[in-house]
Amino acid sequence: MRTINELAAQETLRGRPAGFDVERVRQDFPILRQQVHGKPLVYLDSAATSQKPQVVIDAVTRYYQAENSNVHRGIHLLSERATELFEDARAKVARFLNASDAREIIFVRGATEGINLVAQSYGKMSLKAGDEIIISAMEHHSNIVPWQILCQETGAALRVIPINDDGELLMDEFKKLLNARTRLVSVVHVSNALGTINPVKQIIEMAHSHGVPVVIDGAQAAPHLSVDVRALDCDFYVLSGHKLFAPTGIGIVFGKAHLLEAMPPYQGGGDMILSVTFERTLYNVVPFKFEAGTPHIAGAIGLGAAIDYLTEVGLDKIAAYERGLLAHATDALAAIPGLRIIGTAKEKAGILSFVLDGVHPHDIGTILDQDGIAIRTGHHCAQPVLQRFGVPATARASLAFYNTREEIDALARAIHKVTTLFG
Repeated sequence: MRTINELAAQETLRGRPAGFDVERVRQDFPILRQQVHGKPLVYLDSAATSQKPQVVIDAVTRYYQAENSNVHRGIHLLSERATELFEDARAKVARFLNASDAREIIFVRGATEGINLVAQSYGKMSLKAGDEIIISAMEHHSNIVPWQILCQETGAALRVIPINDDGELLMDEFKKLLNARTRLVSVVHVSNALGTINPVKQIIEMAHSHGVPVVIDGAQAAPHLSVDVRALDCDFYVLSGHKLFAPTGIGIVFGKAHLLEAMPPYQGGGDMILSVTFERTLYNVVPFKFEAGTPHIAGAIGLGAAIDYLTEVGLDKIAAYERGLLAHATDALAAIPGLRIIGTAKEKAGILSFVLDGVHPHDIGTILDQDGIAIRTGHHCAQPVLQRFGVPATARASLAFYNTREEIDALARAIHKVTTLFG
């Protein structure tokens, strides 16, 4: 008789891990029930933004219907309720990332603002002319442009870790780049254009051996992988709520407390102060020092609800299911004549970028849309990595745990139709 572990392993290989019911999960996402151009919606664009479960929609609606008030500033009941919900969401994020303290969680608009915060606060405080920042060749523009701006402002230089033809970092080259001038390393955890899962723990260990702090862009990792910032020992970790099944306009920066306490404010205004006179301002404590003005209260509450939902479904079950789904999708697309997958790393999350001989990616996306299939086409805000592979754009199908094997099969059939139309 096979053991439970053996049965679970077999189900994982089939894309159906034991205890994971994708049809039940899909019922939690009302948007997936609609039709597009008369066809059932097949949503394969979760790397751009994820869909929201009903519990998140309800949490945001309930806040506006029954609890709407500003936080941290009122003694009336609604303000007390809103503040409690807002700070409870911060505590949920801290547990989700296994941060040491909720003070290490700063609410921002998303991963982009988070990286800019680190660049303009920690970076501007720490860098001078001749210093170096290391990023990788597979970064999203959000992890390139802020560092370019910082380099222009400080006279520092940007260094880039190259990648191989599979879309994997060349770690020997990274080792060579680390030197006495290196002041910061900032790399993506999971590439939005390739799906590559980078060896961030190894990167952090190598950087720390030189006394260099590390920023991790976790926008694409957090929806697919369990993230433990203490186990990673990263100095900063950023993510976007809207990719984590939460509302748009909310994200977080995790930062080690001692670093945050030493950093100057990123913006000035209300709530980030203890007292203000025309002669002097005293700043608030961490994390409030970095949260000027009225925050996205409903967004934070929605993020907390999304984390509760993911925890209830089970992050390990989600990861196992998505691994099987990605394997099925990779096999299905690789079998299509004239299709080339861009990004074939051994360790990948649920992203498949591809090009099709003789067909522009925008044409692929337009034709698939007529079949109700939503994918992304273009450079995915990652132009340098596509230049590395010699293509100006790709078509990208990105998966989530609410997708099914049948949807992948529908995608493959639709791409076959494209090849017929352009053949």
